[in-house]
Amino acid sequence: MTLQPSTSRFCATSSRAALCSALVILAAGTAQAQDCAPRIADEFLVEPGTLTMATSPTLPPMAYADQNGTLMGLRIELGVEVAKRLCLEPKYISTEYATMIPGLQGDRWDMVNAGLFVTDARREILLMIPYESLAISISTVTGDTSISEIDDLAGKTVSADIGGYAERKMKDLNAEFEARGLEPMTINLFDNYATVYQALRAGQVQAAVSIDPVAKQYQDRGEFTQAIAGMYATPGSFAFISPEVAEGISTALKEMKADGAFDALMDSYGVVPAPGDLSYLPLIQ
Repeated sequence: MTLQPSTSRFCATSSRAALCSALVILAAGTAQAQDCAPRIADEFLVEPGTLTMATSPTLPPMAYADQNGTLMGLRIELGVEVAKRLCLEPKYISTEYATMIPGLQGDRWDMVNAGLFVTDARREILLMIPYESLAISISTVTGDTSISEIDDLAGKTVSADIGGYAERKMKDLNAEFEARGLEPMTINLFDNYATVYQALRAGQVQAAVSIDPVAKQYQDRGEFTQAIAGMYATPGSFAFISPEVAEGISTALKEMKADGAFDALMDSYGVVPAPGDLSYLPLIQ
């Protein structure tokens, strides 16, 4: 699906999400084009008749903008379809991850659509719907057969995105290697996945660490080999403050699951659904 923003300018192709915070209203699937009543009352929404979502479109193929400013990716398509089923207009606000939860708490948007990992700390303040399973992949240059299992990473130089899940898990793996008497990895950190893979392309590292859909996309394009996949799987989620919004989104997702649209969309991006029935998780007291 190709989604054109109605605003005159959308900057989301810069290397850092902090450089770009632009408002995008998607023209496709708007509530005005539908002959139905919104299924979430205006009193529970930031803007009447609109599902306002925070996202970070810097992670192809999950969420990104092409050179024309067109929003694309799994999370974008899923959010638009959910809004359509709820007879709401989908509206995206591009922002960096650090602002997403404060913005949600400050009523700047109705939900965070950025695959936030489900943690106990977040569940103390957020309602979350796990829907995607995020796992780590190891990519190598085509023809390199030196890495086929996790222990093969011992002593290697790898690239990973700074501050992300991959960085944390690679540091945990290094601690495990050292405890077992194996040589630790040298971990070079970069701002985003584009530069993570550029380091591999330039021969600065022997492997690139990313999430499965990103590694699969590079492999499908014939650029690199997805040498290891499915490491350290963890659920990614939609996040909310309002129970009414969370329940509405959950209902739409369950409808998608029942008619096959949910699984078809996930499969088209090579993403495994998270365990669970797409209900929202209550707060941890």
